[in-house]
Parts: sequence; C-alpha cells; structure tokens
Amino acid sequence: MHLKFIIADDHPLFRGALRQVLEAVSAEVSITEVGDFESVVQLIKDQDDLDLLLLDLTMPGGTGLSGLIALKALQPALPIIIVSGTDDNATISRALELGASGFIPKSTSMDGIGDAVRAVLDGDIWVPAGVEITAEPDAETRDLLQRIRTLTPQQMRVLTMLGEGLLNKQIAFELSVSEATVKAHVSAVLQKLNVDSRTQAVIVLSKIGAESLRS
Repeated sequence: MHLKFIIADDHPLFRGALRQVLEAVSAEVSITEVGDFESVVQLIKDQDDLDLLLLDLTMPGGTGLSGLIALKALQPALPIIIVSGTDDNATISRALELGASGFIPKSTSMDGIGDAVRAVLDGDIWVPAGVEITAEPDAETRDLLQRIRTLTPQQMRVLTMLGEGLLNKQIAFELSVSEATVKAHVSAVLQKLNVDSRTQAVIVLSKIGAESLRS
C-alpha cells in the first residue's frame, strides 16, 4: 500500500532521521519535508489523501497546541503525531486531548519512533513508555480544552481564522460560504467558549498555544 507522509520540523538533520524511519515502515512511501508551519497548512489544504503528519510544535510560524487545533480543523481524520523536545506529562496530555494520535519526544530512539508510527497507522494512540496521561491540573486550562473539543471542525477553522485576524468577509471567501454563515459560526464559537467577543475568543486560542510552549 502506498503511504503519504509529511515531516514538519525546522531541523534538517532531525527530518532526515525521521525520513529514514518512515522509509522503513513501507516499501512504497511518499515523504514531503517542510520546515515552517505555513507550509504544513498549505500542504494539508492541497492534499486530502495524506496518511500521517509528524509535527514539531515549535517550528517557525508554529503556535504550540493551537497549531494542532488549526491542522485538525483542516483535516479532522488525518493522524498527527507530535514530535517535540517539550515532553512533560501535561504537554503530552494536552496534545492528546486536542486530537493528536501520538507524542514522540525528540530523545526517542529510531526503533521507538518506528514503533510509534506503526501503532498510529494501525489506528492506535501512542505515548512514550512510562508516561502517565493525567487530567489537566490547571482548572482554567482544563475548562478551555473541554470547550474547544465541543467545536465542530468548521467552527475550529473559523476560530483559527479569527486568530489570524481575518474579517468575516475574508473567512467567507476562504470557506466558500456566505458572510451570514460565518456570522452564525462565530456566534456558535463565542457561545461554546463562553466569551463575549472575537477578541476574547482569540485570547483563548493564544492561551492554549502559550500553555504548550511554556510547559
């Protein structure tokens, strides 16, 4: 079976190591490497037959876990494995809560990375041995994560576009919908996030990103 992978990391040597692992997973693979977040977004917009994305949270243009939210909004079914040097229990738990299919610390061996990729391709969730998935200790962050999970993929796309500073007219163009539809989505997003304005919604999104980068 031919598989299509994306490696998204700004370190060429590490991308090369990941490529070696992915090439050993299947005899037929297509691998695209990118080093910045905008390139990942464009690839996911352009290709709907991807099998797996390996994603660094802190590459140029990335915004931590809010970047994961944006990518899952574009392709909800695409398995995404976070590959990160920030690998504490809280960060891993948050990533899985927001839809990641696995989490690979950058200290993981080549064999371990291969095991993770194979597990996720088989439909499993993969976390490092010894990692305990815990409930979010911060009550406010836990509430935000739960609220974000109630958003539909289209509402998540609208939220991430609000975070980019797009106006309703621009969002309508990007989504090929009417401005009235966008307004309805924005209203639903505000209600689900329990905020009163677009600005507050953007603050919620940025807080999730900042939490993951600070952990």
